[in-house]
Amino acid sequence: MNQFILTCCSTADRPREFFQERNIPYACFHYRIGEEDFLDDLGQTVSFAQFYENIKNGARPVTSQVNSSEFIALWEPFILEGRDILHVTLSSGISGVYNSANIAARELAERYPERRIYVVDSLGASSGYGLLMEYMADMRDEGKSIEEVYQWAENNKLYMHHWFFSTDLTSYLRGGRISASSAVIGTALSICPLLNMDDLGRLIPRKKIRTKRKVILEIVNMMEEHAQAGREYSGKCAICHSACHEDAEQVRNVIENKFPQLKGKISINSIGTVIGSHTGPGTVALFFMGDKRVI
Repeated sequence: MNQFILTCCSTADRPREFFQERNIPYACFHYRIGEEDFLDDLGQTVSFAQFYENIKNGARPVTSQVNSSEFIALWEPFILEGRDILHVTLSSGISGVYNSANIAARELAERYPERRIYVVDSLGASSGYGLLMEYMADMRDEGKSIEEVYQWAENNKLYMHHWFFSTDLTSYLRGGRISASSAVIGTALSICPLLNMDDLGRLIPRKKIRTKRKVILEIVNMMEEHAQAGREYSGKCAICHSACHEDAEQVRNVIENKFPQLKGKISINSIGTVIGSHTGPGTVALFFMGDKRVI
């Protein structure tokens, strides 16, 4: 039995089966629509299709993070079995959940001083955060120690690239990230913003590109520019989307043509209900290991 447990939050946006198969317990974020509360339970209670349809019909989800009590409830049973804990959180650049996890870790460390509890700020989100978990699970399964996996995550998390584009500006307008006039003009001109995560784990607008076809080509250009080994990249790669699977498939097709080592290896996932509450439908995200994010 491995002496440590690797855990994360539901915002790592991989299928429920992935976490089960890789033995990665997760804590669920929350969201509210109107007066009704939901768990971000990877589409089990409300399917992703229904969730994004609700947003298209005017629903405005409000999200909330995992609190320290929920982390304690997740970790303590494993600690009582004599297991150490290595947890990775959603980026502190977009959420306060890293602080909640640290509060829980300190409380449990006082109760169980013989146990080791490490918390990593992923400085990432969605399936990029999920890819980081996959690399760490590989190392755990190879027999690496908790210290080795923890140090690898701290040393390598900024090499995980996160690139996003959106073809629907409605949720950006609702969330106050763009003005009404910008939304009207952007929609009229078919402008698709291209964003990425910076070295502080914040989502930063980088370019405004006209038409979906051009932004698909540009997001792949960013991978060609930044991926380790360029077009010979053979590491892990994932795409996720919010109710626009065909767009995600187009991105995958372009990547496979440019990066022959990845053909048949790129996973496509759904953006979960928490991240999707802020992006709305029409967002595609691309994740890969590249050069170090420095701005």
